[in-house]
Amino acid sequence: MAVAKFEIHYHQFLKPDGTLKQDLTKELRDPKRLIEWYRLMTLLRVFDTKAINLQRVGKLGTYPGVLGQEAVGVAIGQAMHKDDVLVPYYRDQGIQFQRGVDFSQILQYWGGDERGSDFNQAEDFPTCVPIANQNVIAAGVASAIQYRNEKRGVVTSIGEGGTSEGDFYEALNAAGAWKLPLVFVINNNQWAISVPTELQTHSQTFAQKAIAAGFEGEQVDGNDIIAVYERVRLALDKARTGGGPTLIEAITYRLCDHTTADDANRYRSKEALEKAWTLEPLIRLRHYLTSEKLWDAKKEEACLQDCRKIVDEEVNIYLNRPMAPITDIIDYMYAQCPENLKEQRQTLLQFGADILGSDHHG
Repeated sequence: MAVAKFEIHYHQFLKPDGTLKQDLTKELRDPKRLIEWYRLMTLLRVFDTKAINLQRVGKLGTYPGVLGQEAVGVAIGQAMHKDDVLVPYYRDQGIQFQRGVDFSQILQYWGGDERGSDFNQAEDFPTCVPIANQNVIAAGVASAIQYRNEKRGVVTSIGEGGTSEGDFYEALNAAGAWKLPLVFVINNNQWAISVPTELQTHSQTFAQKAIAAGFEGEQVDGNDIIAVYERVRLALDKARTGGGPTLIEAITYRLCDHTTADDANRYRSKEALEKAWTLEPLIRLRHYLTSEKLWDAKKEEACLQDCRKIVDEEVNIYLNRPMAPITDIIDYMYAQCPENLKEQRQTLLQFGADILGSDHHG
């Protein structure tokens, strides 16, 4: 006797070759909207490449790339309303820059300067590096919004590897039990550093983890920006109107290293990477736009030049921003400086410049 049954649905509009799997609504086929999405993904890729180059020459700290995953971040940013709340993880640059965070501030944060988190963007939260902590925080934020009876949604994201953490399951359970206005997005990029999906869980999908918490889970082609946008938009509409939480598993592939401290060639096959490049989001949307006579080589080059100019300007702001006083590492740790740190603070004042060097940016 079966006492429970469930299904996980998979959503896709654009096939890998850029042709349509199903018809688009008038909203989803709007040329201006689609071109803007392509431009934003291109801008994110240009920024990502620059950030990695900065790390390689010692101008940035460890940085988590988003190559191949641009559709997820851009789609979420497009689907959110201004007064929604983002509780991000460390690979959400694509959402943050759409919500008013400057690229120079993102670089500042990854350059080791916590002032990069002081971006004054509504009530969005800063980047969370500890795995799955952001999900529990998001449940608390959503609970506060629900308590105030506000028509707002909360978005929190995580890599598929992070779903093995207890915090993730606790957040799901709270969201389901309290019917919170919360959207969980899993960026399933196939690799939790060097651990592949098949070793991370024995579940058939990550989306079905929502079922145990009592709410809907679904999969979406994470390389199809149209599909990701549509599913996140619908989930947020449901959240804002009292329909409760949703979990969306976006299936992508990490074309880059896990971070600049990683070497994916040690665990990832050349064949798998080559196949993943045929599925990536920019080429897919470009094929579609080209087939609709909305894009060509001239527009592509103009777009790249514009994006490079924007990123270069932001990099210059970052590189020329005055450094934070070295004593900040002590001054903001305690309300009152303990006696044992006062001597250390004095040493920092005396030798801080020599410790950091005049051109330190990470």
